[in-house]
Amino acid sequence: MEKKTPLFHIVKRDTMPLWKAWAVRLASILLALVVCAVFINSVTGLNPLSVYASMFDGAFGTGRRIWNTVNDAMILLCIALAITPAFKMRFWNIGAEGQILVGGAATAAVMRYCGDSLPTPALFALMVVVSLLCGLVWGLVPAWFKARWNTNETLFTLMMNYIAIQLVSFLSIKWEAVKGSGTIGVINQSTKAGWIDTGFLSGIFGRFNYSINTTLILIITLLIFVYLNYTKHGYEIAVVGESENTARYAGISVRRVILRTMALSGALCGLVGFLLVSGSNHTISVNTAGGDGFTAIVVSWLAKFNPFAMIAISFLLTFLTRGAGQIASDFGLNESASDILTGIILFFILGSEFFINYRVLRSSRKEKEAE
Repeated sequence: MEKKTPLFHIVKRDTMPLWKAWAVRLASILLALVVCAVFINSVTGLNPLSVYASMFDGAFGTGRRIWNTVNDAMILLCIALAITPAFKMRFWNIGAEGQILVGGAATAAVMRYCGDSLPTPALFALMVVVSLLCGLVWGLVPAWFKARWNTNETLFTLMMNYIAIQLVSFLSIKWEAVKGSGTIGVINQSTKAGWIDTGFLSGIFGRFNYSINTTLILIITLLIFVYLNYTKHGYEIAVVGESENTARYAGISVRRVILRTMALSGALCGLVGFLLVSGSNHTISVNTAGGDGFTAIVVSWLAKFNPFAMIAISFLLTFLTRGAGQIASDFGLNESASDILTGIILFFILGSEFFINYRVLRSSRKEKEAE
């Protein structure tokens, strides 16, 4: 049977200049907006520009909305930073949601049982420590099994999510505010003990702001960048990620690197639980993480493990999420319609990575004649 030469073939690029790569990403977003406009007009008959204006209003329409968008983006960024060291090591930590929940549950427990008895500095110190420790332990369990028996970390960390969800469900019933409601309600609503101040530097940022959360996470971003790129531990993570055999040949203890890196990853996720419970939600439920543990995977991969690039991607995805909710409210659309718009944009963004890494070439005449 005659074998035919394909009309096109795919070739991996050696490299692409940074400015050109970001130009491709920007072009993909613009093209996605055009496709979304066609979808909006054909399905709903609405003016696409009005819909886009509504999305912008939902994310940045008021001072409070701006700070909510900033806080959501910062939380997503912090989770992406937490899982990045593990992902760079090729340890697929899908358990960020569970690590966040146990950190948040520990924070909620301290707020409930120690909020009226400890001075504020000691209370916050205890909340931070227990959230870090609980997240760390939740990350170390699958890491130890991976290092000791080479278990599948993807399934293990995913199953740990379900254990954390059931744990929080149990606590929601144990601590329920109204018997039979299954919800905790706002913790320390009257005293606000353990609440991160949302009026910090109100003369600069306004009466309602998340400046403390934002500042802390931006500092973490810088520290993770330095850790991954300019420390011995970061170098070892990169080597293990490239090849465990090479790492062993170089005298690197792969087991120690796995345990250390997942301890860091879990601890940072636990800290996110603290920021959510103490900084914005002031309660704990199975929906506290809101799926950000999985969205953060997209952020980390799109940024190619670059912490500073994660800032822009986190803001983009948060803008899409908050904007989609606003257009559903303004135009009476159900959430499925707004999710379709978000999906189209994400599809084009992810698809742009293909053209950044590969070229599609037309088969030459010589190749066809050789056949």
